[in-house]
Amino acid sequence: MSLHTSLKGTSQITVRRNVLKRHERVDLLKKRGQWKEGDRGFALPKTKPEE
Repeated sequence: MSLHTSLKGTSQITVRRNVLKRHERVDLLKKRGQWKEGDRGFALPKTKPEE
């Protein structure tokens, strides 16, 4: 019996995510120089993940 393709393990899934978690967005903004220390983590600007 074969395994359905949707039941692959997480290590085999290589789809690029288009939604970032809050800490990932903050890290990306820091890297781009758009984040100042003391800024709040709410109402962050939209960001696209780096390719």
